[in-house]
Amino acid sequence: MKSTQPRSIAFLGMGLMGARMSCNLLKAGFTVHVYNRTASKTQTVVQAGALAFGTAKQACQGVDAVITCVTDSPDVEQVLFGDQGAVQGASPGTLFIDMSTISPSVSIQIAERLTHDGFRFIEAPVTGGTLGAQNATLSILVGGSKEDYQGALGIFEAMGKNITHCGPWGAGQVVKLCNQIMGAMNLLGVCEAMTLAQGMGIDPKILVDALSGGAATSWALQNLGPKICNGDWSPGFMVDTQQKDMRLVAQAAESSHVALPGAALVTQLWRSAQVHGDGAEGIHALAKVLQRLSNLTR
Repeated sequence: MKSTQPRSIAFLGMGLMGARMSCNLLKAGFTVHVYNRTASKTQTVVQAGALAFGTAKQACQGVDAVITCVTDSPDVEQVLFGDQGAVQGASPGTLFIDMSTISPSVSIQIAERLTHDGFRFIEAPVTGGTLGAQNATLSILVGGSKEDYQGALGIFEAMGKNITHCGPWGAGQVVKLCNQIMGAMNLLGVCEAMTLAQGMGIDPKILVDALSGGAATSWALQNLGPKICNGDWSPGFMVDTQQKDMRLVAQAAESSHVALPGAALVTQLWRSAQVHGDGAEGIHALAKVLQRLSNLTR
């Protein structure tokens, strides 16, 4: 990296998370170059002060750090190494930060390829959803060298509050997959409890009020519970994207020979949501699956 305190950043990927994260970098005083395959998605960030470019290569010229935040492993590889990719525009020593959720093994392969070509790399998947991205309160899970982690802290502090160095390359992605398991199981509990309440004639809104201060409280209950009660299925994190993460969980479980029956169950339930056309809705559409199974309607 060109300096221990990078001030210019190329941010590649203007999805639900990336656009909000880029705006917080601008608020913190960074110069931000942005690129997205669908150029129209850069408009909000450009209005906030970013510079948009037509290719990743162009966006990465002259910057101190490059952040990728895209959907899946092949998308990261494409935006970095594909035609007009980031590595073609970045200078030697540039720090690459991948904030996508991808396969731990692929992340290690990307790290090895980038460092072989004279760049630096850390992975930093996030959790906290669009609300965390909007409010700069994301939890950031970092894998890579301590030196690069320290050098990127200023960037991370502009986007998140709970920033953890999890270990070497791959470790941040593993911790993110563990987060997805915990979140999935917790959300399933919330949805099952609300389904039981509804089936017994209790307004599920009472669960949010009565249980948010007790042992059963959780992020899912407090943030997604009200949306379930109101029939608001708008995504902070889409079912389709969650299913991509659960596929990565299943692959990691197979490679490490561990049993994850709960993760397998909730994956099948979300698959039912996809079959019914709810893949672009929020992950709390899991509640709709249970309502259908229970012959309940909302």
